[in-house]
Amino acid sequence: MPEGDTLHRTAAALHRVLAGHRVTRFDARLDPLARVDAATPIAGRTIERCEAIGKHLLIHFSGDLLLRSHLRIHGSWHLYRHGERWRRPAHALRVAIHTADWIALGFDLPVAEFLTAQTLARHPVLSTLGPDLLGRHTPPEQVLDQVLDRVEAAGPRPVHEVLLDQRVMAGLGNVFKSELLFLNGWHPDQPAAHASRDAWRALLAHAVTLLEANAVAAGDATLLTPRGTRLTTGSRHPDARLWVYGRTGLPCRRCATPIATARHGAHARSTYWCPSCQPAPPAA
Repeated sequence: MPEGDTLHRTAAALHRVLAGHRVTRFDARLDPLARVDAATPIAGRTIERCEAIGKHLLIHFSGDLLLRSHLRIHGSWHLYRHGERWRRPAHALRVAIHTADWIALGFDLPVAEFLTAQTLARHPVLSTLGPDLLGRHTPPEQVLDQVLDRVEAAGPRPVHEVLLDQRVMAGLGNVFKSELLFLNGWHPDQPAAHASRDAWRALLAHAVTLLEANAVAAGDATLLTPRGTRLTTGSRHPDARLWVYGRTGLPCRRCATPIATARHGAHARSTYWCPSCQPAPPAA
């Protein structure tokens, strides 16, 4: 699933070429979007800004209307010049936003809806999100303090669960969860309350650093959600970009112990760790 870095990179690319431009054509293959477009046409509106909040992408149009999308596993947004060949099949298209120079295409979007300022404020998901670790409108130290307050309320919940709880902090997903726990030497099952506030602050600061490094837009913004490019080790070799994620049974890059994995929660989310570098917490 795309994480906060991917969403912020996507939003930045969309904003760079769409903000301030008028929509010349809008197409939707999702009935709820098509009904809104029929009642209050999107064509003719100006795209005011594009932003990411955690794993949610928001495209703001003039006239108090915005499009929220969530990519989940397979969704993506692409940018193309008119006449340029698409890199995804037409049957996967869900939303198309045309301007005079560009076309923004949303493929395989599992979640897409129109909101107003009023419905955004009381949205059942967005209104419960924790602070965005890549939030641009709040000072970084204030973001960390807000997250730390929510972490302390998590009590005995395991850290692998707390890091993925978007109500505690918005933007982290499976990859960064496993990588951060390894880099900080925390076992995934360690209770959140077992780490001090200072230790949590160090881990969260590390999370912000990794997210920001991976959110930097690539030179070519045509394909906005590339796969397999996330980097945490500092090595750009295709087989050496991550410390533990996806490396079940392979030797730890630090101590050669085979990497372990487990699935957690109702959605069987995978967690990877090194049993030697991340020793299990003492039994209660």
